[in-house]
Amino acid sequence: MERTVIRPFEHTDLPGAAAALTDVHATDGYPVEGVARPAEWLRSDDVLASWVAEAEGEIVGHVAVMRPNGEAAVSLWAEQSGVDERHIGVLARLFVVRRARNQAVGERLVRTAMAYGLRHNRRLVLDVMVKDTAAIRLYDRLGWLRAGLAAHRYGAGQQIEAICYVAPGAHPAMPSATQ
Repeated sequence: MERTVIRPFEHTDLPGAAAALTDVHATDGYPVEGVARPAEWLRSDDVLASWVAEAEGEIVGHVAVMRPNGEAAVSLWAEQSGVDERHIGVLARLFVVRRARNQAVGERLVRTAMAYGLRHNRRLVLDVMVKDTAAIRLYDRLGWLRAGLAAHRYGAGQQIEAICYVAPGAHPAMPSATQ
């Protein structure tokens, strides 16, 4: 695969990002929500910033930083740290199509989101379903700290166990996570 570029999401990326999302769901069963309406899921009003990975003119990955909206990881971190939710962002909507994997595309997308969080004084949190072992390895390798377990709720009353993570590297005013 040709060189992959990470860049800010543009409105014209929506069809390609939606196609990549659908592709990842078909191969991995991820995400568990949003696939029926990918455009709405990718461009939710809660998106603070998002980026795509592009290779050979095609969208092969995506990540977003979201405003908190009742996520268990947000509540857990706010309770543990005392940080106001206005200083928390949710890393979400991370996906990379199979043919672009093992090229550090996911890592580059996550690092881009982490840099945004630091620049905007938002400590990033996320939850990852325990079934998504590759994502768990990525967050562990990048130094994300496990903050606890929660139920990831989706669909019509469905849930699955998830690990809540907090991004490494805090501003002085932001407490560190406990392990």
